[in-house]
Amino acid sequence: MITVIDIDIGNISSVGNALKHLGIPFRISGKVEDISDAEQLIFPGVGNFAEAAKRLEILGIDRILRKRVLEDRVPILGICLGMQLFASYGEEGGGCKGVGLIKGKVSLLRSGETSLPLPHIGWNEVHFDDFKLFNSIQDGTCFYFVHSYEMIVEEPVTVAYSDYGVQFVAAIQKENVVGVQFHPEKSQKAGLTFLANFCRDFGCA
Repeated sequence: MITVIDIDIGNISSVGNALKHLGIPFRISGKVEDISDAEQLIFPGVGNFAEAAKRLEILGIDRILRKRVLEDRVPILGICLGMQLFASYGEEGGGCKGVGLIKGKVSLLRSGETSLPLPHIGWNEVHFDDFKLFNSIQDGTCFYFVHSYEMIVEEPVTVAYSDYGVQFVAAIQKENVVGVQFHPEKSQKAGLTFLANFCRDFGCA
């Protein structure tokens, strides 16, 4: 069963509705014991990196995530802030360590250096080359974004990109770790296809 991790940082009901639509069994929980026996994990989020990282540490979820994902090889999908928290470090909120599933840092979206406003809100094309989880999705399909920060990846991973004044990371995969900056649960047919691909490719659909 999939556990959708809930630490009160948003989008939980939208993700649940998308999984219900796909007919995929899941539970929503912020309990360490439910993360400990999950077959797959989805970690959605919207909000402040530092505040969320602190909450993960207080709840003990950061430690159990490192064990389940890095040692037990449980597949995980991070959405928006959920993906950003996979990084080693985030600058938002004064700066702090992330969960450390991906070597990299989260910084203010560089398009803020141009005339484009932040946060970046709306539909943008996503481009990918050899990224299996976009199967049945056409390159250049639009997904829905809401963010002011971007992940700067510092190790070899599979990457998809989007553009908002500058090119930024829209999705990543490193073995069993998958992250998307966009919101698949709000991205209509393409988003549902991506969620179904994640669940199917890692065994829950």
